[in-house]
Amino acid sequence: MAKADSSSPGKPSPDEPKKCRVDQWLWAVRIYKTRSLASEACRTSRVKQDDIAVKPSRLVSGGEILTVRKGMVTHRYRVLQPLDKRVGPPLVPQYMEDLTPQEELDKLLPLKSIPVALRERGTGRPTKKDRRDMDDWRNGS
Repeated sequence: MAKADSSSPGKPSPDEPKKCRVDQWLWAVRIYKTRSLASEACRTSRVKQDDIAVKPSRLVSGGEILTVRKGMVTHRYRVLQPLDKRVGPPLVPQYMEDLTPQEELDKLLPLKSIPVALRERGTGRPTKKDRRDMDDWRNGS
């Protein structure tokens, strides 16, 4: 019987740096709720490295900086360690560093200050007039 070689194509050698797919990493560090959302973001050029869109299958390793556009905010993350299994929120800082500038995060403040229309419980579905009144109130008219 032949002895198994430690440098077989299926297993990385201990000297080789660990890598994982970018869509797996984005899902594992909780940037996206599902892996399919992470893959879709990559396919639609919302995930970039060095201003170049990355495919979902691209391998990432430690030290790389990824730019992720979510809504109107462009986040920047440094990959500290590749990760292919999802971890709990307290463990995320071990695997990524958030480099998003404060100016980008400030873009979310106007959205948080929009008042929310509250209706009394049990009043049922709003009528067409109620809906128009709520829209006018929300738009400041």
